[in-house]
Amino acid sequence: MTVSTDSEASKFLNSIKLSVADQPLGKIAKVRDLALKDGVLDATIELGFPCSRAHETILDEIQAAIRAEADLEPGKIELTMRIARHAVQRNLQPIAGVKNIIAVASGKGGVGKSTVSANLALALSAEGASVGVLDADIYGPSQPQMLGTVGQVPDSKDGKTMMPLRAHGLQVMSMGALIEADQPMVWRGPMVTSALSQLATQTNWEDLDYLIVDMPPGTGDIQLTLSQQIPVAGSVIVTTPQNIATLDARKGLAMFRKVAIPVLGVIENMATHICSNCGHEDDIFGAGGANKIVDDFDVPLLGRLPLDGRIREQTDSGTPTVVAEPESGIAQAYREAAWRLSAALAAERVDHSAKFGNIVVEERK
Repeated sequence: MTVSTDSEASKFLNSIKLSVADQPLGKIAKVRDLALKDGVLDATIELGFPCSRAHETILDEIQAAIRAEADLEPGKIELTMRIARHAVQRNLQPIAGVKNIIAVASGKGGVGKSTVSANLALALSAEGASVGVLDADIYGPSQPQMLGTVGQVPDSKDGKTMMPLRAHGLQVMSMGALIEADQPMVWRGPMVTSALSQLATQTNWEDLDYLIVDMPPGTGDIQLTLSQQIPVAGSVIVTTPQNIATLDARKGLAMFRKVAIPVLGVIENMATHICSNCGHEDDIFGAGGANKIVDDFDVPLLGRLPLDGRIREQTDSGTPTVVAEPESGIAQAYREAAWRLSAALAAERVDHSAKFGNIVVEERK
């Protein structure tokens, strides 16, 4: 490829596909301060997603492409990050202090959605983003146990709003923080949906890049409330390879599309079982279930996560895998899923409404 002008160099850089994001650079980043002189290319790449641990890999790929495909010498190539606010459902306004809300959902219970939510949030935080977790499972909140906030009660400075709890660098809110641990939530649908709305909007979130919403399983009242009242930038479907799980996952995916919430991808949890004695991997729930979904619905497969006893032990103790064993292969699998998830959101439409403020049209008298 012949690259001899700044314009051609910018077009070339935007075409480079990054392995950590499975996206071309032009969809998930902006090229800044580009300069091409005497066969040497300088540029600043402003990434739209957090991936601090992948910077070296990204730089290597960009520099290798410049040499091999553009026949140029890479000069000063710098990486920066800026996470934008992305578009949401029509007629909904952003929640104060939150740029992007991502719903993590499943068609049925028992697929490990809450564990995935906690570890994805922690992975995004470790990569440089400001992240919160909203536990939307009103009937069975599990994030307090998983994130180690059991017994903590949110503070209210004005008697109307709440400060989020803090855990492992995350901001956290859950119905589990407002009731006794053994207290059942014997509520009808309207009370549950009202509680979700209040938890989302009456928590004083502080400058979040992402708010991960751990959804209850299924496609009921909570999901409908989320689509009608909460500004959601994107969704993720968690499933296992098992046929019965993928059947329900399809329904969840179809529901998000019906209510105009982008599906950023699918995560296949418990994809393989890792033996604690010998390390052998076995597909105990079958194989290929998530692949069929992503092919049929044309969405990305964000990751395949293992079934490992350490994941359960660590979340039960309030210290999920990404912070308990950050250098482990399991933590890396969560990290890679978080890269692809946030990159998929970075490729979605940006919300520019904040630039224009509120426009008021008054009738002349």
